[in-house]
Amino acid sequence: MPASPTLTVVIVAKNEAANIAACVASASFADEVLVLDSGSSDGTATLAEQAGARVVATDWPGYGPQVARGFALATGDWVLSLDADERITPALRDEVIAAIRTTTFAGYRIPRVSEFVGRFIEHSGWRPDHTLRLGLRSRSSFTDHFLHAHMTVDGAIGTLQASIVHYSYPDLSDVLGKLDRYSTGHARDMLARGRSGSLGKALLHGGFAFFRTYVIRLGFLDGGHGLMLAIYNAEYAYYKYLKLKFLQSPPTRPEFRG
Repeated sequence: MPASPTLTVVIVAKNEAANIAACVASASFADEVLVLDSGSSDGTATLAEQAGARVVATDWPGYGPQVARGFALATGDWVLSLDADERITPALRDEVIAAIRTTTFAGYRIPRVSEFVGRFIEHSGWRPDHTLRLGLRSRSSFTDHFLHAHMTVDGAIGTLQASIVHYSYPDLSDVLGKLDRYSTGHARDMLARGRSGSLGKALLHGGFAFFRTYVIRLGFLDGGHGLMLAIYNAEYAYYKYLKLKFLQSPPTRPEFRG
């Protein structure tokens, strides 16, 4: 009788002491939980080991290359990419176990439900948010984008029903910090693709991002949090195009002649 296929859950982390133990615990059904720690100073690696993970200390080559490195180090027949602020629910665990025992698909998209400042968002373009996370290790890789790197699978892809729970924006300080980091990363990706930025594009894309989130994607049904998220998306689009403009033509310090 052939052996059952094995699974490695790959988690990349740095300074995730608040999240890593719960994240690893949610993945403990896997044959291996592999945490790639890139220089944490808050005890993340120790907490991950105590929770049952195999921890590998690494540098930080970027999100996509780091996950790809995890896939290469994994021992399972299948790999599942999980972020430290995400959790696998019992329902998703059961689906994953069943999915890897079939030969129908080489990979699976998994829906996510994400938190925004104390509330799970059900509309606004955030639900169901299908993302490719599970695949045969021999046929899976990750792109090398600076920000929006994503998993790729060579073969047919299915879709699971149960969700990953994503504790993405726990408070407003986190929202503002990620607004700055993510808009910078996206601007770098656009620059690498030959895109151009300007104040006009920043205003146009910012306005459309608000309308798309709040009206087209029914953000108004998420109440006040939907409005906050629409404003966040508008600011994100606005700043990424402004940052792209200044990446192309960095500002120079003016000489005061008063």
